[in-house]
Amino acid sequence: MAELVIEGDELVVRLRAVEKVEAVHGEVRVPAAAVRSVEVLEKALAAVHGLRAPGMAVPGMAAVGTFYGKGVKTFAVVHHDMPRGVRVSLEGADYDQLIVGCEDPEAVAAALGSTR
Repeated sequence: MAELVIEGDELVVRLRAVEKVEAVHGEVRVPAAAVRSVEVLEKALAAVHGLRAPGMAVPGMAAVGTFYGKGVKTFAVVHHDMPRGVRVSLEGADYDQLIVGCEDPEAVAAALGSTR
């Protein structure tokens, strides 16, 4: 499962090898100062919208990679077996938001909230 971690002054989406293949992308790094808000999502997969390029998406199963929709660029790593997650809204980064499925989204949100 992907992880959101703070390394120095960066927020990193750390991917497993299979997720790197699915996303056609390596780790995503954004300045921690770019984080504007962190929201817990009960249905993270449903929050991913837009055209995928690059990455993979299987409706109801997974969304991994970069998605473009309604002027919003999203990097997502969500699988059906991890339905809950977080949405990290960004400003001044390569992405407008990150959506990552996680086991304990409240803990992730609290940890990321302390970086702002």
